[in-house]
Amino acid sequence: MKDIYLLLGSEAALADRALSKIISELKSENAEITTLFAGDVSVGEISDALSPSLFSERRALVLRDLQDLAEEAKIEITRYIENTDPSLTLVLVHKGGVKGKALLDAIKKVKPELIACDPLKKESEKEEFVKNLFIDSGRKASPAAISALVNATGTDLRELSAAVSQLAADTPAGVIDESHVNKYHQGKIETTGFDVADKIMDGNFSESLITLRHAISTGTDPVMITSAIASSLRGIAKVSGINRSQKSFELAGELGMAPWQIDKARRQLNGWNANTLTAAVEAIAKCDAQVKGGSSDPIYALEQALSRICAARAGAI
Repeated sequence: MKDIYLLLGSEAALADRALSKIISELKSENAEITTLFAGDVSVGEISDALSPSLFSERRALVLRDLQDLAEEAKIEITRYIENTDPSLTLVLVHKGGVKGKALLDAIKKVKPELIACDPLKKESEKEEFVKNLFIDSGRKASPAAISALVNATGTDLRELSAAVSQLAADTPAGVIDESHVNKYHQGKIETTGFDVADKIMDGNFSESLITLRHAISTGTDPVMITSAIASSLRGIAKVSGINRSQKSFELAGELGMAPWQIDKARRQLNGWNANTLTAAVEAIAKCDAQVKGGSSDPIYALEQALSRICAARAGAI
């Protein structure tokens, strides 16, 4: 792998796909992966993440939203790229534009592996993108199915990605054709915030994103979706320290939860630990403040929260 990757451009779906491939390769090398969001980091946090580790010989730092990095933290990047560590892979994600351009120019001078993530404007480009997504998932789709999916889903590549993921998972073996795509879109029934929460608790970003879109399109308030996710996380946190030998009906009064809620939270607990739960709770708390008035785009705030919660569950935060 390269020492430094730069994912540059405003098309989030392309950046997500490229990042997914890089992380998959890093995981195959048993790398210790740290993910930071540039807008949230404190001075010294990047340097700490770039420092040698006593616990892992192979490491990686993924720094997202590089354009939002504070001035006082930029020197931590410029200092590192002048003297890189061969045991560490640095992955930088920048949305393009003029914000943070000086840092971007400095990074380009050291010739990173540059991956363009510019918006796809032509229908043929979107169809090629969808075709490759199906290939990535180990499935094949007919040209008519690909065209129908692009026409039905529109210009949002993230929604296209989520649709491909769900079609690949739900469609029986064989070539995915136009009838499967039509059935998928007809299945967009009313979706609740708890449907979104169920997907996100499993750590499936693609499915949680498409469920979120369904919920929004059928009129579910972003505040209610955020509340449902927070409620699910609280339930998991409550049962995490409870002995599994104790019956749910015995715990109902103590935990303030119905027995069926305890059983569900126990099932969802798989894959979570104290650290990942803490990171997820922090992400949804930030989202809660944003959707209640702290952000001009509550849907984007929710999408960011889903991404962070899935990254937390995967142990990448």
